[in-house]
Amino acid sequence: MSSLQVNLRGKTFPGVAQAPPHHALASIKLTITHGQFACITGPSGCGKTTLLNVLAGLDHDYDGEIHLPLISEHQQPVIGYVFQAPRLLPWRTVEQNLTLIKDRSASTADVGELLSLTGLTDFCHAYPERLSTGMQRRLALARAFVVEPDLLLLDEPFASLDEPTAARLRLLLLSIWRRHSTTVIFVTHDLREAIQLGQRIIRLTGAPGKVDLDMPIPLNPAERLDTQVIEAWRTRILQPG
Repeated sequence: MSSLQVNLRGKTFPGVAQAPPHHALASIKLTITHGQFACITGPSGCGKTTLLNVLAGLDHDYDGEIHLPLISEHQQPVIGYVFQAPRLLPWRTVEQNLTLIKDRSASTADVGELLSLTGLTDFCHAYPERLSTGMQRRLALARAFVVEPDLLLLDEPFASLDEPTAARLRLLLLSIWRRHSTTVIFVTHDLREAIQLGQRIIRLTGAPGKVDLDMPIPLNPAERLDTQVIEAWRTRILQPG
């Protein structure tokens, strides 16, 4: 898959009852290269989730163009989406939550590998209610990667977790991403998280959301674990001008 092209001139939600229309997004023009890990940050209500829904094809009511190139003449790109909640099927086991959406032609080894990477092999026959919140998040990540997405969208997937659990899952996400040629767009309100994960940070202003910063984060894996390095980058990003 070549670059994702975003040329969004606006996204407005119609007014309801006495409420006026809500202008969620304004001018957003981006090029996300294949295999890039980009993080989108910004204050609450600036349209981060709305932008993901547009990119995922869940919302077609916008002014602009989204160009996600075909893999081949007859093959559409595969999009994965990890929501703020795990959204697992409670009547399906861990393994069944993965195999249900896996392409039937894909190797079952893919499922086994992801269960191993996420530490869920011993729980493959368990139901989601038996899993801790962190384990459910791990399963949601595995489910996103089992379809081998060309584009993976993640909407604050670790926001409700305690920091030690979130830190482990961030490392897990990076580990799985490095094994795949997947383009990742990760939404977070946590600037430190964005610096640790992203090769690039895109910051949106308040509603209507538009890009006011687009910065590469050229850190190596060791630097992404160094709190002093992360704090230095955070200070740099927050400096006015």
